[in-house]
Amino acid sequence: MNAISYGLLIALAIALLIAAFTDLRRRQIDNWLNAAIALTAPVFWWASGMELWPDVAIQLAVGLGAFAVLAALFAFKVMGGGDVKLLAALALWLPFYNFMQLLLIMAIAGGVLTVLLIFWHTARRQRDRIAVPYGVAIAFGGLWVLAQNYLPAGAIAGLGA
Repeated sequence: MNAISYGLLIALAIALLIAAFTDLRRRQIDNWLNAAIALTAPVFWWASGMELWPDVAIQLAVGLGAFAVLAALFAFKVMGGGDVKLLAALALWLPFYNFMQLLLIMAIAGGVLTVLLIFWHTARRQRDRIAVPYGVAIAFGGLWVLAQNYLPAGAIAGLGA
């Protein structure tokens, strides 16, 4: 990894934080943010030295496959549109295994977030439908994957010292 790659990963981490905060605040992830994440993926591919074949082709396949599956979930009203676009954009950045790792961490974080919101909703005696800001769980999963797979060895341990 070179300085450009790390700079792009820092920009991606900042974009994930923005997505989490806007989804928490407005229950919306802006299209400009999702587009910026998707459109900077090719710069990351270049900076990382990825070959057009098979590396970039695989990334495009992961992104398109993720979008197809997630768009179907959107059609069944299981996911929000911003969540679908954010995950598809992230799929362009991450190798398949890391993307699956993101989905697993996201699902766990989303479950915890949902349970906390149910308790909060019940404690406040609210009867309206709970709107879960799933962008928070996506961002958590994305940041987790970035920290686990892209930070230099020992960097995480060094943060606590």
